[in-house]
Order: sequence, then structure tokens, then C-alpha cells
Amino acid sequence: MHPGNHTETSERPRGGQPTSLDFFFKLAEIWDLSTEQQIKLLGSPARSTYFRWRKDGGDVSADTLERISHLGSIYKALSILLDSSEAVVSWIRRPNRYFEGATALDVMLSGNLSDIIRVRQYVDAQRGG
Repeated sequence: MHPGNHTETSERPRGGQPTSLDFFFKLAEIWDLSTEQQIKLLGSPARSTYFRWRKDGGDVSADTLERISHLGSIYKALSILLDSSEAVVSWIRRPNRYFEGATALDVMLSGNLSDIIRVRQYVDAQRGG
């Protein structure tokens, strides 16, 4: 990605490197996210855009790319802190006092990038980072 370029192309030649969308859809599978939850975490693109991304990839906005980046950091930090992917899934779905009894997933599903960042900051603090 070039400086100042605000999109990333997800389409790749056969055998190319995985993209941010590839990562997101794999994470959504691990976290057992519904279509609606995935759309919300991606920043609420049009359903047709979401389904095009699932099928063919495509361009994503800087906002969507930032969301995926923070979600990846959350997943990585939790994978370091916890001993299994099942424990990670359990953690994001468990009520948390820090989030006033809401789950981390509920906080992230508010639709605001700032709430995804809030979960990332909490997880990073728990990791000591």
C-alpha cells in the first residue's frame, strides 16, 4: 500500500498472499460470528458489498482496514494470553466487569471503531503491552 492510498485491494493473483479480508473471514469463522456481526465489525458496508467481499475480495476503505487491523491485534493478544482458540472465543463472549458487564464482542459490535480500539487497549493492557 502506498502512502496516502486509502484502499487495499483484496483481489490477488492465484497463489498470492492472503489479504486483510481473508484474515477477517477466517477470524469470523474462529469466533463463530453471524453474517450480521461480521457486517457490523467491518463498519456496516452494504450487504451486497459484504457478499462481494466474501466471494471475490475487493477494495476496502481505510476505516475497514483499520477495523480488521485492530481485530487482528485483539486476536493475537488473546492468543498469547489464553491457552486455546476456544478460550479466546469464550473470553470475547463472557461478561466483563471492565465493560460494565457487557461482553467484549458486544462492545465491539456497537459499530464504533472507538469501541473496537477500547477492547484492544484493554487486551493490550492485560498482556502488558
